This record gives sequence, C-alpha cells and structure tokens, in this order.
Amino acid sequence: FILIPPSRSEAWKQHRTVLKQFLRDFTSENSMALALYTVLHKPIRDHVQHYILLLSELHGNLQEGSEKDVVATVLKEYGKLASFISQVLDEAWFTKNLWKFLGYKFTDMLCVPERRLLEDSKNLPISASTNRSERILLFDDVLVLIQGNSFQSFDLKLVWVDENCGENLRITTPEETFFLSAKDPQMKAVWQWKLSQAVRQALNGKRDFPLWGRTGEGSEPPSRRFFSYVFRLEGKFRNATYEGEWHWGKPHGKGTLKWRDGRNHVGDFQEGLEHGFGICLVPRRSEDRYDCYKCHWSQGKMRGYGICEYGNDMVYKGYFQENVRQGFGILENFSAEHPFKYTGQWENDRKNGYGVWEDKERGERYIGTWLDDHRHGQGIVVTQSGICYQRTFHADKMVGSGILLLEDDSVYEGNFTEDLTFVGKGKLSFANGFVLEGTFSNRAGQGLQTHGTLDTSHEQLDGRITKMQLGLQEFPVEKRWKGIYDQFLEFIHSGCKEDTEESFTGFHIQTSKELRKSQEYLFCQRGTEDVSWKREDILEELVQHQELESLQSYLEKALKSSLHPLGKLLRALAVAFQATYSGIGANRHLLTMAQEEVKSYARKIWEFYQ
Repeated sequence: FILIPPSRSEAWKQHRTVLKQFLRDFTSENSMALALYTVLHKPIRDHVQHYILLLSELHGNLQEGSEKDVVATVLKEYGKLASFISQVLDEAWFTKNLWKFLGYKFTDMLCVPERRLLEDSKNLPISASTNRSERILLFDDVLVLIQGNSFQSFDLKLVWVDENCGENLRITTPEETFFLSAKDPQMKAVWQWKLSQAVRQALNGKRDFPLWGRTGEGSEPPSRRFFSYVFRLEGKFRNATYEGEWHWGKPHGKGTLKWRDGRNHVGDFQEGLEHGFGICLVPRRSEDRYDCYKCHWSQGKMRGYGICEYGNDMVYKGYFQENVRQGFGILENFSAEHPFKYTGQWENDRKNGYGVWEDKERGERYIGTWLDDHRHGQGIVVTQSGICYQRTFHADKMVGSGILLLEDDSVYEGNFTEDLTFVGKGKLSFANGFVLEGTFSNRAGQGLQTHGTLDTSHEQLDGRITKMQLGLQEFPVEKRWKGIYDQFLEFIHSGCKEDTEESFTGFHIQTSKELRKSQEYLFCQRGTEDVSWKREDILEELVQHQELESLQSYLEKALKSSLHPLGKLLRALAVAFQATYSGIGANRHLLTMAQEEVKSYARKIWEFYQ
C-alpha cells in the first residue's frame, strides 16, 4: 500500500473526486497508504476476527455431536486464515525493511517482487563454517550467504539439511557442503525447522496454509528429488547440465548429463557418479560424427560389457575396464576402405593375447597371439584361396622359418615372405612325393631360383604331412578364450545378482526372425514377463537338478535360452568359434584344433555346473 500511490500519482490526481467517495478517511493531510489500508485490508481482517468470535460462541453453546464437530472444523479453518493473513503481512513487512537497508548492490540482484524473507541471522543469530559469511538470509526460494560485497545463493530445491551433526547443521548442495552453527540448541532447532519447511514448500511449489505451524510440526522434505542443475566448479562435470534424480546433493538414480561441446550421458547414477547402464555420446573433433558408448559404468568409469559405435564406422562389442577396452571383445570396421574384424583379447585398449583377425580386403585370417596391437608370437594365416601357413611374428613382421601348406597339397618348410615367396634355406615337398631342398631366391625377371637337391625316390607325400594339423601345441585350448570364461566365473562368484548380470554376461539379443535380419537389439529395460530365469535362483537351480535326466533337460533349456547366463556363455563361445573356423577358416589343417575347442566348451560348461 505504501508503494502503490507514488507509482500511480497521476491517476490519483485525476480521479481524486471519485476516489473520495470510496475512501472516506481520505483527506489531503492523510496518506494514500493509510487510506488504501483502511478500505482494502482492515475490513477483511475485522470480518475474519468477527467470524471467529461468532463461531467460538456458537461452538460453546452447542451440545456434543456432529453439528458441534462441523463448527469446530470451520472455526479451525478460520483460525488458520487469520494466522495466514498475519504471517503474510509480517513476511512482507520484514522483506520490505530488508530491501530498504540491505544496499543497492544486493537488492539489484536479490530483490524480486514475489520473494519473501523467512529468517535473518541478524534476528536469530547463526553463523556459517570457516567464516564464509557475515550474514545469512533465508528466503522462500533461496538461501543466501553474504560476505563483504559479495554473496552466494543456493536454490532451496537443491538444499539438504542434516541436523545430526552435534551443535551444527550440515547444509549440502550439489557442489558445496558447509555447516551452520548456532549459539544454543533452541536457535539451532528453529533454524533447522525453518530451513526444512522452506525446502519442502519450495519443492511443493506452494506455501503452506498457514505459512508456519508450530516449531516441530510439518513433514521433512524428501531426500530424493528430480531437478536440473548446471555444474560450475572444477571437476569432471564442470559446465555440464544434469537433469534427473538427486539424493543428498548428488546425482543418484536416472539422469542425463549434457555438456556444451556436445557430449552427453544418459543412464544410471550413484553417489554423484555414473554407475550402472548408460549411453554416452562423444563428438569427434575432426568430423561431424559421434562415438556412441552403450555400456555399464562403475563409480564413474566404464566397466563390464558394452557396445561402442565409433564415428569412423567401427563397432566394438566387448568388455571395458577403467574406460578402456579390456578382456574379450570384437572390433569390426564396416567402412569400404580396409574392412576388418578382430575377435579376441584386449588389454589397456590394445589387442593383447590370443585373437583372430580377418582382413576382408585381402581375404586373409590371422589366428594367433598379439602384443600392443601387433601380431606377435605364434600365428596361423589362412587365405581365401586355401593356402595356410604357420609362422612366428615380431611386431607384425614374420621371423624365422615356418610351415606353408599350399592348395595343391604341397608343403614348404623354411623362410618365406608375406607374398609367399620362398627365400633362403627351405624344403619343398610336392604332392607326388618329390622333395626339393636347398636355397631359394626370387630375382626380378628371373622367377624362382633354387640351389639344392631334388629327391624323387618317394612315390607320394607322407600322409602325416598332407594331413598336418596346425596350432595344437602353439595355442593350448584352455588358454584361447580365457576372457570369456573369466567374466562368467566372476558373475558366479558375485552371487548371480540381476543388476550386474548384463555387465558380466553381455546384453540380451532378440532372436526373432524379424530382428535377425536387422542390427542387434539392445534391451535397456524389459518387463518381468520377458525374463524366464530368476538370476538369484540360478545357483540353487543348479544344485536341484542332480538326476541325469533332470540335469539334461535343465541344461538343454538353459543353453538354448538367450536370457540364461549359460545360454549367453554358449553364444559368446559360438561367436568366437565362428570367427576362427567359419568361412576362410574352414581349412582341413585346422580341423583338430576346432574339434579340441568344441570339446573344451563342453568340459568347461560341465566344470561350471559342478
């Protein structure tokens, strides 16, 4: 009422005669504010007080019964209305005085018409930890700490108050935690109550009716909330906008992180870090493309099974640890230039250990060991034309002598180049039994030359050579796919928990005819009706099926299921088997190696059951 007349002074002057009819107490000596108060406010308060007196008298004269109960209820509501009017006016008066004496530097930024002051540390003393503020103001939407000529404000929707800190109150916000210290327990209790009720009302989006009850009344604000916030301080989330679920000042539950540079992460959070399944998009610097990670996170880092679709047309499906590829995984390049597929072991984001590389452009497949992204150690190469050879590799270079099995059943033992040219000492055994042994060379324009001896005494090549089986000693079957078995064992040892099952055993792949033709379908969420196996009961189920017939039936169903961990294990092994022995790898010199591998699958699954 004080502010309205000056802002409308011309209107008052022009309609002074008309206004006199409504403002009976209006004179040139009286203030406009008093006149407005008399006409617009005083009658309402007088009416409410009059109704309260009448209802109180009526309530006292009625006999016990339903009518008296109704009057009591109405009387209570009018009492609330009277308190509400009084509290609203008090808040407005205290807020007006604050803006009057606070100083223009603060009022320019803090003064908002609808904002109300709820408590002031000058009125009810309390101080913040580490002398970070001279004055603390609690408004109906923000908590403000003033220090010198600067201030900090905290949105009440993202403020948590913990009273269980001795003499202090711990205030938790998304990026800061500090303490408020009162001189005595009573002051602490009042501040705690007002803070909690202000937070709760801010979350509800409306004030209580009346604004304040008695100290100790009113429910506590929820610890779990859903809001959007922009991180500003140093840290991994700086300049990122998080929208999602919160718990005690930290992202916790489902949420979305977005950075200004185009990065974003959608998924599960725990204690302020990515934890659980999530999808992360990372823009590539040199191209208008993104790397898309669909993976499991643990304490802010990728860990467990995931799929990464890189912006350069490569796709990785396998395991991660500490944000790098680690364990078993498949990397495939779908681009027209240099298409390839690697299936095998990874260590610290590099190909390390046993793995299979298929060069689709050259029509070759390498089966062997790797070190730091290079072929290193024993290896077998199979070509599309049926040629197969075994060599020792060092940083992608062939060293020493090897065995070369040609498509016409000839066998060469010795040194040769990558284009399969004989060089140096060697022995060439023909299919008809002839053996040429000596030194080989290949000069430009002169073709293959040799200095040695030709033995024609044998009528046919020894069957042990023509049926030679490669890789049996060089690649012990129990060491080939250790990365697949390790994840399954870790899942069993962890207790077969449902929330970690996909992290250990991989995503469920739909096998319907419609989706077989399309890309793999990633199940981020699915109903219980789609899951036929309760993961927590897997260990118990395995123990129950002791009889041979019952065991056979159970294992058959489990291995056929795309949801059961045993079924997922078998499918992972089948993928590794196909990557090695299908297509180009269907070579008779790898037959025993393949047969051993299949037998080892059965033995390993039986070991897991036992």
